[in-house]
Amino acid sequence: MAAEILYSSGNDIGTFTDYDRDSGDASAYNTGDLRRRYNFGKRISELNIPQDPFFRLVSKVRRDPTDDPTFKYIEKRPSWHKRYAYPMGHVVTTDDDSFDDATLQNYNGLDDGSNETIAAGDTVKIYFATDYKSEGNLQNVYGNSNNKIDVGDAGTAPIFFLPNQLVKVNLSATADGGTAISDYMVFRVDTVGDAGDKTIQAVTRSVVLLTGTVVKAASGEYTSYTSNVPIGAAADFTVYSKVISTSLEPMRSYVISNVWGKGTGVPQTWNDQPFLTSYGQTQIVKTALAMTNTDRATVLKLAPNEWERIWKEKLIEHKWDLEEMGLFSAQSGTYRTTQGAVDFIVNHGNVFSLNTATKDSDDFLIDMSSYFDPRYNQAGATVFMCDTDTYNWLHKIGGYFGNNVDINTQFRADLTVQGRGKLLGLATTKIFTPYGDMNVMRNIHLDGSSVKMLGINLKNVKYRPLKGNGLNRDTSIYVGVQTLENTGIDKRVDLILTEAGYEWSCPESHAMWS
Repeated sequence: MAAEILYSSGNDIGTFTDYDRDSGDASAYNTGDLRRRYNFGKRISELNIPQDPFFRLVSKVRRDPTDDPTFKYIEKRPSWHKRYAYPMGHVVTTDDDSFDDATLQNYNGLDDGSNETIAAGDTVKIYFATDYKSEGNLQNVYGNSNNKIDVGDAGTAPIFFLPNQLVKVNLSATADGGTAISDYMVFRVDTVGDAGDKTIQAVTRSVVLLTGTVVKAASGEYTSYTSNVPIGAAADFTVYSKVISTSLEPMRSYVISNVWGKGTGVPQTWNDQPFLTSYGQTQIVKTALAMTNTDRATVLKLAPNEWERIWKEKLIEHKWDLEEMGLFSAQSGTYRTTQGAVDFIVNHGNVFSLNTATKDSDDFLIDMSSYFDPRYNQAGATVFMCDTDTYNWLHKIGGYFGNNVDINTQFRADLTVQGRGKLLGLATTKIFTPYGDMNVMRNIHLDGSSVKMLGINLKNVKYRPLKGNGLNRDTSIYVGVQTLENTGIDKRVDLILTEAGYEWSCPESHAMWS
């Protein structure tokens, strides 16, 4: 809604009418007796709602005051879907623990020490590594090379393997393993060796040795390059930019269950560390309005009271700055700036490309399949904010079938516009995809930038105004501010001030298309 500043008599600048959501009644708030400060934090987002959608959403539904300008917070990542590893090498025979420090291309196949086809009951010894850190269950984020985690990096040794687990190992008929699965085998874990380092392709990798008994053998021989080679990590061990479903899953070996005999005891257990701490900070934003009393008293044409006109514009200008800060700021302790969406996602989140001239709906669905893969990200975007060009592009590909193709009522395209609605006063379009509904809204602040679209999970971002010791530094209006520069000068100076920051967590739940 718009601000109406109409009265300037007495000690009041004017009246701002807003809706009191606590009582359900409309109330009038005077913006100022002389020198009085008015907290405006919960109401500033009501000004010109469609203009600043990001600030509107976060300040309304994810407001969480902080009592420290440098605040810490905790991220939590589950581990139930992360009991997988990549075979990195194997023990040459069952008689010793000599490590076959070979690449996948040099695998001699898994054998029982006599170059015979492995059968149920035979023993295998395989070294495994994985691509996420046990501390915090910290994983790779698709398309982002910053802080990437290669297979076998320090701190990634699998800690979830236990005796009597069943492990499925995918097998390939190609010499280098590849990603084409020809079969699989299952072995029961007999012993779990200590985690340690092995030199693989002249690089130190953190691995764990499993010794197991084959429960299900695959068809064909393991002794040939061209038959049932175990699929392991890619030659360069770098997996952050690979699609999980087509590139990584074929190479992963999973714990699929465990098995115990009658009258057996309590099994061993393992404990993950799902928590990771991070920090953010607040930023001070100021907007001032100064005018000589002579100009305040001058009646002009069109807008007779210039002070009232400018006062309204300054409120909206301040809110505009808070939106820009939330989108484009970069966190810096030196300059006391907070973290913006774009900088956070560029450095930590999912990064995709989008050229509206060449990208089609099939390409976009591949992006969505990676972003919404439940083995990777259990919390997809709540809203998608687009620049104008991308907003139009989504409607074009989403509306094509509905507007141009008439087959029958049962026909449905993979990307279709389902309807339009409102979210906290913001116009949204719901677009159906096979991976869930997209709540899409236009954000004009992205026009003119390299960012085409932001996928933001509102559960993993917060607006953190500073509040403590009886002081509230959320958006406030300070009337009749006096400083050394203006003391005694015949003019009026008012100040709008906000000290707040944005908290971003779980970067895998946020995405950017550029």
